[in-house]
Amino acid sequence: MQITRTADYGVRVLTHLAMLPPGTRLTAEELATQNHASVSFVAKILQRLVASRLVISRRGFEGGFSLGRDPRSVSVLDIITALDGPLCLNECLPGGPGCEEGTACSARDVWARAQAALARVLAAETLDRLAASSRQRYTPPAPAIESPEAALDPRPVDVT
Repeated sequence: MQITRTADYGVRVLTHLAMLPPGTRLTAEELATQNHASVSFVAKILQRLVASRLVISRRGFEGGFSLGRDPRSVSVLDIITALDGPLCLNECLPGGPGCEEGTACSARDVWARAQAALARVLAAETLDRLAASSRQRYTPPAPAIESPEAALDPRPVDVT
């Protein structure tokens, strides 16, 4: 099983929003730029997150997207489910279309236990914890300085 690109970027976008002060709104373009993705891709992700009420959308001059729930109450499983639908490792499990073997399949129990274990891990990880971890790892870029002398020169620079 592989997490979809949509779910991966959805987690990134929500983690970014969770790192900001509550109520802060960003545009789809800002979120796309900060997460190194196309605006159209991030906009599609945001539409699904708004539909699932994980994100709030505001129109207008001061519009944008903000978190729809407290990040302590949003799990990675919530995000993946909002974007990709129910977790389903194999078609014979709940959430899948079903298979011909049904309960007679000897591997079905293994798939069910693996899916349950994955669901437990994803449900235990909250957006708040991801944001805290990201804050610890983030190092702001150093300001660009032409030369040490230029940084110390108090005279204004003529840009004309």
